[in-house]
Amino acid sequence: MFSTLRNAWKIPDLRNRILYTFAMIAIFRLGSAVPVPGIDSTRLAAAFANSEDGLLGLFNLMSGGNFKTFTIFALGISPYITASIVLNLLQIAFPALEALAKEGEEGRKKIARYTRYLTVVLALIQGIGFSLGYFQNFFIKPGAWSTFIAVLTLTAGTAFLMYLGEKITEKGIGNGISLFIFAGIVASVPSATLSIFANLRIGQMNIIQVALFLLFALIIVMGIIFIQQGSRKIPVQYAKRVVGRKMYGGQSTHIPLKVNQAGVIPVIFAISILMFPATIATFFPGSGFSNFVSNYLDQTTIIYNLLYALLIIFFTFFYTNVTFNPVEVADRLKTNGGFIPGIRPGRPTSEYLTKSLNKISIVGAIFLAVIAILPNFLGAVTNTQFSFGGTSVLIVVSVALETMKQIEAQMLMRHYEGFLN
Repeated sequence: MFSTLRNAWKIPDLRNRILYTFAMIAIFRLGSAVPVPGIDSTRLAAAFANSEDGLLGLFNLMSGGNFKTFTIFALGISPYITASIVLNLLQIAFPALEALAKEGEEGRKKIARYTRYLTVVLALIQGIGFSLGYFQNFFIKPGAWSTFIAVLTLTAGTAFLMYLGEKITEKGIGNGISLFIFAGIVASVPSATLSIFANLRIGQMNIIQVALFLLFALIIVMGIIFIQQGSRKIPVQYAKRVVGRKMYGGQSTHIPLKVNQAGVIPVIFAISILMFPATIATFFPGSGFSNFVSNYLDQTTIIYNLLYALLIIFFTFFYTNVTFNPVEVADRLKTNGGFIPGIRPGRPTSEYLTKSLNKISIVGAIFLAVIAILPNFLGAVTNTQFSFGGTSVLIVVSVALETMKQIEAQMLMRHYEGFLN
């Protein structure tokens, strides 16, 4: 592995991409230390010192740890993720948007532009809700002007993060949006480790609980890697063709269907959807709806975990079908003279691919759902609070694997051997 990373560093273009990615993440972390103007950081820190669970923990996870400290990146990238979900769903409902998405590069640019506009609108709504709700009592001088400055800062922070994320995807390595969440989770590891040692010292935790947590984390990491790397190879044979005096085709290859084709996206999408009612509840503090959200959409409730699992399964199938179209693959095979042995070209091929993809996707979907909710279940049964839930570990490991795959792909283009294969 170290040899591979050393070879990657020797490639100027790849080295520049890696350095660019680190620079963007460094900017993100610097912004995470800048509080929203007018906020009393001391009172805020005291109020949320021991609040890592429930809705606060959910928002804090998606913002990379910025929500609890109410920094300029407190909204994180969740408005962008929500906007992406909405635009993808609208493509199903509106044929004009679906046609636009299929127009190639220009169509994708227009969809991306609409996503940016919707992101700003959603960030504005969330900023108003949080500034008037959760954090109104923590302003040094509460009032309309302080709220206006906070909303403006939060919206600008999300727009800037969206820009940085797109730049990482374009000029760096990995998915910029996922990397920001990844960086926020990793940045909280030192404080969480110190917290574990402090709890051990004062007797709130014992060595058996710590060992249980480490064993559980190791099993999750191994399971994530096993599922993420797993795939089913559909054999493809190309017919021989004679063009002039030369013979083409006749070779065998395969179509890899990954067990978890969607990666960590379904988990991030599910969290974003679950955060939406909580965002609306901030507009009506103390109301019946706000109490319902607090009581029934907390991470410890059965309703929350059931909804979380169902949303993960739904978005796994949804995103898999968005990224892998069996009809297009079947048409492409037919055009190039390829076929799956024992399956007729055209519609039978697309039906076979769809059936195979659905069978393998259900395994990945259930795995993601179980990993995401299992820590909550174990915490309720054993009365042990896990510092890092399955969602955090899942995001960290999945993003790390996807980023390393991109590095490996860049190296293979330059005839260097990777270490994931």
